[in-house]
Amino acid sequence: MNLARRACLRNHSVTSRSSISRLGLAWRSLSRSSSVSQEGVKPADEIKDVNELDRLLELVRDRSDPALRSVMPMRSPQLWVESLRESRSSPASTPDLSGATKSTSTLPPRTMSHSYSEFILPFASDPAVLEQYTNARGGIRTGKLMEDLDSLAGGVAYKHLMEPGVSRLTGSLSERGFYVVTASVDRLDMLTTLTPSNVKDLRLSGQVIYTGKSSMEVVVKWEALSQDQTEETIMLGRFTMVCLDAFTNRPKAVNPLVALTDDEKTLYKMGEGPCLFYASGPVVVSEGPMPPVAFKNRRQARGKQSLENSPPTSEEAARLHELYLKYATDKPCSDGIEPVPMGDTLLENTMQMYPQQRNVQNKVFGGYLMRLAYELGYSNASVFTRGVLRFLSLDEITFKHPVPIGSVLRLKSRIAHTIPTASSSVHVIVEASVINDQTGEEKKTNEFRFTWGSPTRGFNRTVVPKTYKEAMWWLEGSRALKIGTEIRGIRELA
Repeated sequence: MNLARRACLRNHSVTSRSSISRLGLAWRSLSRSSSVSQEGVKPADEIKDVNELDRLLELVRDRSDPALRSVMPMRSPQLWVESLRESRSSPASTPDLSGATKSTSTLPPRTMSHSYSEFILPFASDPAVLEQYTNARGGIRTGKLMEDLDSLAGGVAYKHLMEPGVSRLTGSLSERGFYVVTASVDRLDMLTTLTPSNVKDLRLSGQVIYTGKSSMEVVVKWEALSQDQTEETIMLGRFTMVCLDAFTNRPKAVNPLVALTDDEKTLYKMGEGPCLFYASGPVVVSEGPMPPVAFKNRRQARGKQSLENSPPTSEEAARLHELYLKYATDKPCSDGIEPVPMGDTLLENTMQMYPQQRNVQNKVFGGYLMRLAYELGYSNASVFTRGVLRFLSLDEITFKHPVPIGSVLRLKSRIAHTIPTASSSVHVIVEASVINDQTGEEKKTNEFRFTWGSPTRGFNRTVVPKTYKEAMWWLEGSRALKIGTEIRGIRELA
């Protein structure tokens, strides 16, 4: 895994209210939607997971071997021209597929402390490192930290699959017989603010807390390290990594994870245990502490609740109709908020993918895509709100297909939802696709969802959908903003 320590201006037109009326017929059909809530996991239970997760991760770290904490399998350096030469000159051979169907029961088990990994970014003690991560306003480039987090998650996954102390992925991909990819990223919530006036060293750490047949749940976090030895958790997040066979590109068995202590068993259950929430809404627990909501089951429930799979709720349909009534007439808005058509917020970037950003399987490194998407999304959000924003959360990332080296990548960002009040925030969707330069065919590869906020001021613009698809994006953004806002509010009261 590559662990390197490594804007656009446009005018938005005012909404034509007659154009918004095109949504009228489509939105009326939403009134037939089910009244059952499909909005999923409650924020109060998300934050209980966050607090408990933070505590348990510290206990596992204490049991890890200090000498191996900074050891992670890295990609052996090889010139790109050598990789090309090998791929072009190597004769076709019959691959050994004996390991492709190997059961997890035949692989040696791993403990949670086995995969624990960390590295330090010495921002306070090394100005040269800080300079690499400093943005134009003196703050920290969050996109670069996300790039490092994806590298860390990959290193943790490879460390789980290999013997202790292995620091290099030796041999070719065909000789190893497997590779690891990022399948998705669950919520990454900023629990506190990174400020240029209070620079501290950062520790980025991660470990495997759950394994399926071919998947690994990797939890990562940022911690600020003070000179008085105190530690403060800044961010927690979860990556789902999948092991694939090098020859068939199909899922390959991973080493099973064993939980040795009650704390580790609790962590494991957070990845495997029964989920309290289903597509039909939350199950109410009347007494006792709320058990952890399973990460895997939470994702499955969210998939069922997605507007791509289920219609909006009656409450959501009513909100859309209210929006339609407010902006579909020719009456001026009395609240002083400027409506902006969602289509006018489109901001995109197209670029060639070069081998310097490749990963183990010679595809584009996922962390690099995360950084590109973050920076485009931030540019869009700041242009729309016309001000400086603070990163609040990464709401979801899905990796559908790999991005080949040499391909043409197109990133499209749009403002999906806004709250232009005192607690102002903006939700941005970034879609990545690969363009075939021979046929012109375009294939979607990734989708990223981010939220930024303005901590000191509101803004006087709001995004308005004009088509049914845009209305679904608007609702998805509303769901994400609602969860994030309540999580941060509960955290502040804790």
